[in-house]
Amino acid sequence: MNARDPVLHATPILSLRPTQMTVGKEEIRSKRDAWRTNASTDLAKFLAQHMVPTIIGLGGRHYLIDHHHLALALHEEGVESVFVTVVANLSRLPEDHFWNMMSFKGWTHPYDGKGLRRPYADLPKTVAGLEDDPYRSLAGALRNNGGFAKDSTPFAEFLWADFFRPRIKARTINADFDAAVAEALTLAKAGDADYLPGWCGPHGFAPPPKKKAAVAKAAGPKSGKQGGKGKSAKAA
Repeated sequence: MNARDPVLHATPILSLRPTQMTVGKEEIRSKRDAWRTNASTDLAKFLAQHMVPTIIGLGGRHYLIDHHHLALALHEEGVESVFVTVVANLSRLPEDHFWNMMSFKGWTHPYDGKGLRRPYADLPKTVAGLEDDPYRSLAGALRNNGGFAKDSTPFAEFLWADFFRPRIKARTINADFDAAVAEALTLAKAGDADYLPGWCGPHGFAPPPKKKAAVAKAAGPKSGKQGGKGKSAKAA
């Protein structure tokens, strides 16, 4: 079998190994709603149009490198199998070389729901073990609302999620998701986000000038006393 050949027989969803640790549950809910509305009447056609990309890796297992949200949404809707497209066969590599190559290619994102990197051994064994990251939901909604352009950068939404972690409180996202999306839309257009993939803020953005250190003049000597001119000193 050559790389990128589709596997035309059904592959069990729970046999796919995730290469990330989290998903956005709001995005899962959205995909489940879309599935019920548009695809449930013709399962075979839908699955043929939504094959998921995998790497054949350790032990000959299929490692899912995209569409984790779709795979989990289908699983939660009771779908047992999907079709896959094999991007590369790395099954001959020893474990450390395998993960080095996965990292080099941008095919894995082993970061937890707090944005902290974890060992590859901590990756879930099935999509059912993916944990919720509300910031990933926020990033997905932001993209869908035009907050940033779709980009080929691997795991671009997670980079946006990390941007929002120190700026929007998780309880805000959980309490009023629409309000959090509105706040994210404003933040996404600012210059602070211009390094992120798909940024579409105003053209010609110039970062604000750096503030100059305040300079305080030291008081000079009183009249009638020696000492000449007083010296200035920089504020600490």
